[in-house]
Amino acid sequence: MLVLIVKDYSELSREAARILAGAIRKKPNLIIGLATGSTPLGMYQELIRQHKEEGLDFTRAVTFNLDEYIGLTPNHPQSYHYYMYQNFFYHINISPENIHIPEGVVGEDHEGYCEQYEESIRRAGGIDLQILGIGGDGHIGFNEPASSLGSRTRLKTLTEQTLEDNRRFFGPNEEIPQCAITMGIGTILESRRILLLASGSSKTKAVAKAIEGPISASVTASALQLHRDVTVLLDEEAASELAQKEYYKRVMEMASRITPGRLW
Repeated sequence: MLVLIVKDYSELSREAARILAGAIRKKPNLIIGLATGSTPLGMYQELIRQHKEEGLDFTRAVTFNLDEYIGLTPNHPQSYHYYMYQNFFYHINISPENIHIPEGVVGEDHEGYCEQYEESIRRAGGIDLQILGIGGDGHIGFNEPASSLGSRTRLKTLTEQTLEDNRRFFGPNEEIPQCAITMGIGTILESRRILLLASGSSKTKAVAKAIEGPISASVTASALQLHRDVTVLLDEEAASELAQKEYYKRVMEMASRITPGRLW
């Protein structure tokens, strides 16, 4: 696991976009796993800028989103379909048929639908680069504490902590979905490369447990320690409780001498 610590959210967003853009330029038909939430927004904005100003081409890229709330239609303002199109897809030249986001309204056969989503990932060739955020309790996707580390795409009931964290996105009288479809931890770990983003003081404890704590189903992000190619990109606030923070910075300094201007 490579831990990179940058000054602030703006630098984190630029570096995350640089990593993803570099991967697309190297492999135009990149299979990308995408995350939602507040942390990736700056990355998406920078990728849009690179598309418009530098010609970054998404026509052959294929995307698979991590999750979606059960019960929300694609045009619901709090659905992840809406989030992705408003904040990213409408502003780049990605082919609509290459976009995959779990459906929030799929009838009663959730298990069959989730198996189909897994099969879609397999038919595409597997995810080359998976982007992740991290919840305040250390979850990735909607793999809440106590999720199996071998889990696949499935229906998951959300914890009170997650519901409270997401309440700010909904109106005062608006009902918050209690369940979501999410890629499983086992699905995520099959990605060839993983990039985890974390910003701000609210993520410090989760980050420290995920990176330096034991591998545990109570902190599902800790399962990333099992993967051979993970980069964790943090701003100073999110990294503040890492016991080995100064060591990670020395590693960055050494790497920058070898490849100036490049962290990964």
